[in-house]
Amino acid sequence: MAVSKADQAYQILKQRIMDGTYGPGNRLVIDQLGREYNISSVPWRESLRRLEAEGWVDFVQNAGAVVKSFDTGSWQRTMRLLARLNALATALSAENLTPDDIAAARSLNREMGDALANFDPRRFGALNREFHGLLCSRCDDERLNDMVNTEWARLELVRRSAFWYAPGRALASLAEHDAILDLIEGGAGAEMIETASRRHDINTLEAVTSYDAELSASGSPAETRSFD
Repeated sequence: MAVSKADQAYQILKQRIMDGTYGPGNRLVIDQLGREYNISSVPWRESLRRLEAEGWVDFVQNAGAVVKSFDTGSWQRTMRLLARLNALATALSAENLTPDDIAAARSLNREMGDALANFDPRRFGALNREFHGLLCSRCDDERLNDMVNTEWARLELVRRSAFWYAPGRALASLAEHDAILDLIEGGAGAEMIETASRRHDINTLEAVTSYDAELSASGSPAETRSFD
């Protein structure tokens, strides 16, 4: 079945937003997009309205369509949703994970520890995404997988707007990763694995939200936020 021009335009824009080509605040100028991709203006307008409905694009007076900029509230909402989706996908995937998958996940967690020791938050974040992607990789619910990937992409876009960390949370996160792997490797039930995975994300949400509130109350600038 042929893909419509509007669908082509939508896929181009969404991919460019997700990979950071069009970052938060970037204007999306229809004439410029038309010249670059040789697609007329009507499909671009349709795709931009679709992306606006999905929360990727805002229409700003005197500026037109711009890639959405995110704040702490956006991060919190995304984390709450991802905590549930990611936990369910992990639980459904767990019984299908192989010993090699578990070994690879433990290796990723050790690499995250190295990134933490070297104060490399971008690498830590990328490895964290890879770790959780691996734990979800054996889930056979295609729709759930698409939802998980969409929210992870949204979370990455939020993190490109600003980084949020709470002191000590990254180190605690590594221990929780190992605990989840222990449950999977030990053959724990799906409900227990789902609960542990969801609690892991909620712990991050609560720690960062609390730390952000402390900084706001003290008047400390965002640059003082700690990664370690």
